[in-house]
Amino acid sequence: MYSAIVFLPLLGFFLAGAIALYGSYSAAMVGAPKDGTDTHDDHAHGHDHGHHAHDDHGHDDHGHDHHHASAPGSRPAELITTGLLLVSAALSWIAFLTIGSPEGETVRIKVLSWVTSGTLSFDWALRVDTLTAMMLVVVTSVSSLVHVYSIGYMSHDEHRPRFFAYLSLFTFAMLMLVTSDNLFQMFFGWEGVGLASYLLIGFWFKRPAANAAAMKAFVVNRVGDFGFALGIFGIFVMFGSVDFDTIFANTGSVAGQTIHFLSWDFDALTAICILLFIGAMGKSAQFLLHTWLPDAMEGPTPVSALIHAATMVTAGVFMVARMSPLFDLAPTALTVVTFFGATTAFFAATVGLVQNDIKRVIAYSTCSQLGYMFVALGVGAYGAGVFHLFTHAFFKALLFLGAGSVIHAVSGQQDMRHMGGLRKQIPITYWTMIIGTLALTGFPLTAGYYSKDAIIESAFVGHNAFSGYAFVLTVAAALMTSFYSWRLIFMTFHGKPRASAEVMSHVHESPPVMTVPLLVLSIGAIFAGMVFANQFIGEGYAEFWKGALFTSPDNHILHEMHSVPALVKYSPFIAMVIGLAVAYWFYIRSPETPKRLAAEQPILYRFLLNKWYFDELYDFIFVRPARWLGRFLWKKGDGMVIDGLGPDGISARVVDVTNRVIRLQSGYVYHYAFAMLIGVAALVTWMMFAG
Repeated sequence: MYSAIVFLPLLGFFLAGAIALYGSYSAAMVGAPKDGTDTHDDHAHGHDHGHHAHDDHGHDDHGHDHHHASAPGSRPAELITTGLLLVSAALSWIAFLTIGSPEGETVRIKVLSWVTSGTLSFDWALRVDTLTAMMLVVVTSVSSLVHVYSIGYMSHDEHRPRFFAYLSLFTFAMLMLVTSDNLFQMFFGWEGVGLASYLLIGFWFKRPAANAAAMKAFVVNRVGDFGFALGIFGIFVMFGSVDFDTIFANTGSVAGQTIHFLSWDFDALTAICILLFIGAMGKSAQFLLHTWLPDAMEGPTPVSALIHAATMVTAGVFMVARMSPLFDLAPTALTVVTFFGATTAFFAATVGLVQNDIKRVIAYSTCSQLGYMFVALGVGAYGAGVFHLFTHAFFKALLFLGAGSVIHAVSGQQDMRHMGGLRKQIPITYWTMIIGTLALTGFPLTAGYYSKDAIIESAFVGHNAFSGYAFVLTVAAALMTSFYSWRLIFMTFHGKPRASAEVMSHVHESPPVMTVPLLVLSIGAIFAGMVFANQFIGEGYAEFWKGALFTSPDNHILHEMHSVPALVKYSPFIAMVIGLAVAYWFYIRSPETPKRLAAEQPILYRFLLNKWYFDELYDFIFVRPARWLGRFLWKKGDGMVIDGLGPDGISARVVDVTNRVIRLQSGYVYHYAFAMLIGVAALVTWMMFAG
């Protein structure tokens, strides 16, 4: 069963990939446009219920943009990949309920012997404990619903087999990561997720913005991955193994040891854990390495839901939780995790306040919520951090797919300033997004209420140097989260329509293949918190996790967080109400107020609108010097020095010499006779003086 969960998506990738290749070959044989060379706007999508199709830039097939026939095998590719993912999701729930039960035990399945080289030896094996089983549910459930949703959303894209192949590859890579039994296997899945994200973000590869976003995600993640790789090397040096069981069994013997680097000695576990966290910062888009995440919106909306809810961005949180036995013995590293988590939660929330692209608002929300998860991990509340990962997957996937349904309805428009008044035309989308927003903002009894409040309370009772800092910033972020979430709802669904009459005349609810996944995710957004709170962070913690999350005897944070002062307990709710009230006043009661504030505070407004100018700062510090250095080495180093003194220089001198030599070959006999006379005279002279 466990092998099927992991390898069914891989089978789907191979089958859909083969269909995509066959379709490209068939198109080439009949002279049709090849894959990626079509002449229509590649960002097209729609559905097949008689409504006309739209793309994300406002074109429709009503004479503005004409869709070509789908690639051969599109329907089989959709059905095969989606069917296999649904089976994998069903098996994942069985595994979760089995492993998470009081009688459940960790399962280890050896696939094959992978590497044996000197003292380095490890297998390719599947490790399924409670933490893994929880991640299997998150990944396969969201991915299967994204597959179903994509059947409708991408129905007018002619390269659907390729798209569904990439989705399945992405899912397989994430499953490899979460079922890893050793760090090298985790790194394999880690890099596989990076590759698949590059392919999906740049799916519409004829669009320069999509290519740039894909490369940006790939390059920024390489920075984090370098730190992760160094952390793995450090673990092998200190532990002599990369297997989790060996590492976790010997953490006590490594505690207190140092690593000598250059002329400094560093605490081994602190250095290793900080390096591992740098890897997590890249994958989970934490402050300083966050810049790729908003640009990832250039991919199709289902891709955004998959990346931001269940796969790539949760990899860093999972990795830190998996390595909790090491982090728990490195308090300095946990302090660093807390600082960056809290800063990310606050920073991303401030930027989300003023964004106008509906997908980018939700993207910055993801960035902020990931910060919450790292705050929990940093203060030692590993259960609360992973619980928020679990609940967040449902309501964030719901919000992204809901945003896709909105974009689908308004002819591809993504700017909320050109929406409004949509709640009656697309009621299912409206009410499901209301549910997602309630969960995100922590409305009582929704999923986010249980997990986010637990993080804020654990930050209050945390014992590291940045716990108080984290508490203040997470409460402030909760207020801003409520504001920008309700701002999205009010600007999109309420007020007078701001779209053109032509666009409004075509507004329609999405087909069932898109709305059913929204309804299913709504159930998770409501009930995932109340159903599982006791197991994740309550009385059933120990028998549920069974050691999958390390909790030292001195770690009483889950007990202490239940006895915080009432004001602390109600602070997230108060922040949520204030954010809702301000958003209601700004965008329903007095829509001119935000414009006036932006005009009165232009510097602050531009600062937030331009995302704290991180892109411009990195361009100035890293990109421009790198381009200057590259051009200098190209023109001066390679062109002038290497080519000038090397191949080009030698060839030029040979040409110079031969040009002079050929002048001696005049073709006149008396010239040759004179040369012979000179030679004889020189020979006689040499013999006379030499003799």
